[in-house]
Amino acid sequence: MAKRFAVVGGGWAGFSAAVELARSGHQVTVFEGARTVGGRARRVDIDGRVLDNGQHILLGAYREALRLMRLVGVDLNAAILKLPLQMRYPNGTGMDFIAPRLPAPLHVGIALLRARGLEREDKLALARFSTTARWMGWRLNNDCSVAELLERFEQTPRLVQLMWRPLCLAALNTPLEHASAQVFLAVLRDSLGAGRAASDMLLPRVDLSALFPAAAAAWLQKKGHQIHLGAKISTLQPGTLSTWLVGEAEFDGVVLATAPAAAAALLQPLEATAALAAQLAGLESEPITTCYLQYPAGTRLETPFYALVDDPASRRYGQFVFDRGQLDPRQEGLFAVVISAASAAAELPQEELAAALASQLAADLGRPALAQPSWTRVITDKRATFACTAGLERPANATALDGLVLAGDYTQGDYPATLEMAVRSGVQAAKLLAGAARRSRA
Repeated sequence: MAKRFAVVGGGWAGFSAAVELARSGHQVTVFEGARTVGGRARRVDIDGRVLDNGQHILLGAYREALRLMRLVGVDLNAAILKLPLQMRYPNGTGMDFIAPRLPAPLHVGIALLRARGLEREDKLALARFSTTARWMGWRLNNDCSVAELLERFEQTPRLVQLMWRPLCLAALNTPLEHASAQVFLAVLRDSLGAGRAASDMLLPRVDLSALFPAAAAAWLQKKGHQIHLGAKISTLQPGTLSTWLVGEAEFDGVVLATAPAAAAALLQPLEATAALAAQLAGLESEPITTCYLQYPAGTRLETPFYALVDDPASRRYGQFVFDRGQLDPRQEGLFAVVISAASAAAELPQEELAAALASQLAADLGRPALAQPSWTRVITDKRATFACTAGLERPANATALDGLVLAGDYTQGDYPATLEMAVRSGVQAAKLLAGAARRSRA
């Protein structure tokens, strides 16, 4: 009684749906238009280097992503570097906050007492925020911007600059003046407000394709399911007897797990989903830029990553810098600088942006040699995520057509456009199709 399901899109959401459908006993075929799995979080090969199309941090709270990684055989101890919650700036340029490995919420309290670079009023403001948010259950009756929330909680300008703003950009990829406070609180609830391990910061030691999608593809193929790469789907339409035609192939149901614009193009010709297509096409996007800078072997940071004070008006664009050599010894001397909500930076010529970032690193780290990397590469994804704005209505996984569901980090959920949200959406999409299959058999 197994059904045949198609998954259109081989990113984190698509492979999460495929794995869950396979576990439910169904036959799955994955169609991915690119030659590399992973979607908007994937491996790229540049000048003989294996890199990512963007540097990512995961959290210990990402329970579904971690569960599926284990399920498809990823060795998390080898694939991820686990660090305690921290916000550290180099050479006194900002704060130095690192949580000890103590039970929650003691770990945050001790870290706050020990934090350097914050005044007493800053620490009191942070404690007040955490206490009040817990009392509120980390929820708002009415959504507002993160900036408005911080003003209500009387957060100090220094704390906003050094902690809340970079956290908001990193988590929501949306400026705090427009970002959803409710979504931001949900991320804080599951990290700062949960058990100590939930706030751990997880840095991938392997490329983003290997971290889950490639392992999921191998797991599926071993069990007899099909993966088609370089297979861009241009048509999607209902077939006969409650089936779906994906290209020319017929299936009992479809998980549409592409980016919003691509999903809108496939849905727009279908009368029942024309309104949904318009909603997807109307989602605003935010870019993310990652700049890789190569230095001589032996060039290292004192910690795997640092936060940076950014100020685009002063040509300081970098927000975080990662020492890739501490994640993968084969990348010794390679740094990755990340810019979230990177509209201003993305407008610059790549060589100019790379030079500005190298100068920023040299100044902040007090190491003039960093101004002269031997090799640079700027990667900008102009549609990296949707703009997670206050009050935004996100589409549900279910559609108006039986047997057709959506999966993606932009669908309804507590989280912003993160790997965890993509995985959760894929799991939910699979549950909808598998549940409908069980009801049809009954």
